[in-house]
Amino acid sequence: MIEKERTIPRIILILQALLRRLSSQHSKRTVISEELGKRMAGFKGEEALDFTLSFLDPKKYSILNDLRIPYKTNFFQIDTLLITTKFILIIEVKYLSGTAFFDPIFNQLIQTKNGKELALPDPTLQVKRQKGQLEDWLIKNGFPNIPIYTYVVMSNDRMIIKTSPENKTLNRIVIHRHSLLNKIVEIEEAILKESTSQKDIKKLIRTFKKQHTEFNPSVKERYNISERDILKGVICECCNFRPLTRKHGTWICSKCDHKDRFSHIHTLKDYKLLIGPTIKNAELRSFLEIHSSYVAKRLLQSLNLPTTGTKKGTTYILSFNKNHSNKPTNK
Repeated sequence: MIEKERTIPRIILILQALLRRLSSQHSKRTVISEELGKRMAGFKGEEALDFTLSFLDPKKYSILNDLRIPYKTNFFQIDTLLITTKFILIIEVKYLSGTAFFDPIFNQLIQTKNGKELALPDPTLQVKRQKGQLEDWLIKNGFPNIPIYTYVVMSNDRMIIKTSPENKTLNRIVIHRHSLLNKIVEIEEAILKESTSQKDIKKLIRTFKKQHTEFNPSVKERYNISERDILKGVICECCNFRPLTRKHGTWICSKCDHKDRFSHIHTLKDYKLLIGPTIKNAELRSFLEIHSSYVAKRLLQSLNLPTTGTKKGTTYILSFNKNHSNKPTNK
């Protein structure tokens, strides 16, 4: 069964919010858009893998997605981890188009697309490193010695995989997505006895989930973007016009005349991604470009957010849940 669901990576949400709130003439828009495109392609590949793994017996296989585990002074990250009582499988997903040539001499992956070559890090080295890190982590956390296997899965089935003639073992590590289920069956049949118990598996899963730390980069620092670069105001969901005006409890777009009572929720989610996880009344007024502290207070209270402090020192913690994608309560 899926023990840790795959969700849209926070970095994708941050990049999307950043593009919404940068001027169309901003010098960093092109590079940010390119990074977002690469990460969206990667996420698309991971979702395709999820469909393939959905055919496995959920009682037999446990799946954890997007793990990021502390290791020494840093972290190691795994796209998908498949766990059984016989073995553990690390799956590194790559979604590329064109031709992928694995160069064993210089340890690089050369992607050829539309007549252009691009050198990328060799993912086979990456999964080898992940295997060593996971083996070390299991020992340090007191878990039994479980066989660990690795696959680099090319999620785009139209991707052509090539390598040099002397690299005869590549197909043991790099496979197309449609081959994955057969490879899992081969591993299962090759191992005659279990290496651990279901009780230990449950403990292992709890430990992974407890130690998982979400990647939360500062793209403002990475791209040298200041808070002054981030455009304020509520954005129209229909035509992207900004800023909307608020009249009689409703946000109104003066360009397309779209009306929505709850457009401020999307704006506050952008604020959390780009500015910070807490907000005060004055900060909300500034970012939403409204003047009334009373209206700002009502908007914040309607979201039922946790708070710290009192009166003018009240700070609201922007902890959104699934309900905030719909309508907040009225107060």
